Amino acid sequence: MARILIADDDPILVELVRFRLEGGGHKVIVAENGEQALEKIEAEMPDLVVLDSMMPIVSGPEVLSTIKADPETRAIPVLMLTARKGENDIVNAIKSGAAEYLTKPFIPQELLVRIEMILGPNA
Repeated sequence: MARILIADDDPILVELVRFRLEGGGHKVIVAENGEQALEKIEAEMPDLVVLDSMMPIVSGPEVLSTIKADPETRAIPVLMLTARKGENDIVNAIKSGAAEYLTKPFIPQELLVRIEMILGPNA
């Protein structure tokens, strides 16, 4: 069982992802904006972050950069789950350290499989 932070400002999407992840045996932590995400990452040290790009207060790319710049959190894998489908968005996220990039709309089971692949067999 992994601790997974979902950072997204869409409550319907959060509930859908939470349902899938908890059904897969994971513990879910939720942040509604980028500032909350950074606070919860520091406090909870999740095993993985599912991160939206377009969030209030602090954007997803800024959150990703902050996670990867901090020696305490840089090893936490980040899966970008966002509506941004541009080549620059995808390339910049991967270059900034995202482990995976999935665009909305997405297949919930695919999200779960990608998370399990990132976390490995012991998650």
